[in-house]
Amino acid sequence: MKISVITFPGSNCDYDCYKALRDVVGVDAEFRWHKDRELGGADAVILPGGFSYGDYLRAGSIARFSPIMEKVVEFAADGGPVLGICNGFQILCEAGLLPGALLRNEGLTFQSHDVHLRVENAETLFTSGYQKGQVLRMPIAHGEGNYHADTETLSRLEGDGRIVFRYVNAEGETTPWANPNGSAHHIAGILNEPGNVLGMMPHPERAVEEILGSTDGLGIFTSLVEHLSATAPAPS
Repeated sequence: MKISVITFPGSNCDYDCYKALRDVVGVDAEFRWHKDRELGGADAVILPGGFSYGDYLRAGSIARFSPIMEKVVEFAADGGPVLGICNGFQILCEAGLLPGALLRNEGLTFQSHDVHLRVENAETLFTSGYQKGQVLRMPIAHGEGNYHADTETLSRLEGDGRIVFRYVNAEGETTPWANPNGSAHHIAGILNEPGNVLGMMPHPERAVEEILGSTDGLGIFTSLVEHLSATAPAPS
């Protein structure tokens, strides 16, 4: 089993993802550079957070055209698991792998602090280790995390159970103060229609050990690994 972490110019959470996978979860992880044209036989792909290409034009808009993204799009189309975190979520939207867009935070300020998330769907390959309704605590660090989509898309996301995480307070309530960036429907993470691509703004890789202040992000990675183990071809 191997998980590829894509590094773009300006990525700054790629090493965090790599360490979480290799040292905490205990799986093989490798970096793939944005100019690479192969995923190296990866079983899953992670697009990490950061500021790819300096967020010029808008976050994720240039990274979407990196050579490696052609392979990521093909991999996702074939059903391969893809996780986009923060800037990775923005790239997934720019690449058309997820609907909607991430706009400037409602308050026009960079937000960097812990938030609470409610697990809205615990039946995905990324969230099987959680319980529906479970409240998690993870950090955010972004200036463009305000999820926006048209009314029809939002209704479809709600109806299909594709809103995976929602911003809430510590009691699990969707109060105005619990939404750090103004995201529509308090959205913190969504799935594509087939269910193999997840984009989320909070950083689970920064919440995988007690020394980091929370282990609530660990379930994202362990759920993914359990899925890969369960679906791996039997040895011949």
